[in-house]
Amino acid sequence: MLVAMPGMTDSRFARAVVYICAHSSEGAMGIIVNQPARKVKFPDLLVQLDVISEAEAIYLPETAGAVQVLKGGPVETGRGFVLHSADFFLDNSTLLIDETVSLTATVDILRAIAKGGGPERAVLALGYAGWAAGQLETEILQNGWLSCPADPNVVFDRDCESKYGRALRLIGIDPAMLVSATGHA
Repeated sequence: MLVAMPGMTDSRFARAVVYICAHSSEGAMGIIVNQPARKVKFPDLLVQLDVISEAEAIYLPETAGAVQVLKGGPVETGRGFVLHSADFFLDNSTLLIDETVSLTATVDILRAIAKGGGPERAVLALGYAGWAAGQLETEILQNGWLSCPADPNVVFDRDCESKYGRALRLIGIDPAMLVSATGHA
């Protein structure tokens, strides 16, 4: 995961925790996991996308009602990405990121969640964070980001407010000790 440094100049990434889904010589893609889409509810999206009818929304399984909607990043904000536990897989649709987390960006996963057959844990991100070749590496060298181990508990927890501090603590940093100015020795 990436954790934005306090001096991050791009306000879209201020205090952001980004789960990196793909990284190669061609660039990187990730999902911001600590910025909730405050006015968007998962059941409402299912109705809007014709996955379920409005009448069916009250009969959703508890797991579907618990899916949090996040602002996943500034790229393609009208597109949804489901970051979920690796206990669910759709052929030709699911990207297994590691042994605990997968990514699926098709409506089929929304149907599965609505029927109670989806993954145990999931968040729906509207949009994603993307970097061109070498861009992320440059931002890291310029002290824009710290990296920390990916923790599914941070990714899927509904308490978005605590994720920034928890991610920093994964690498032994007390958030109160960070300063916005950086330098090089």
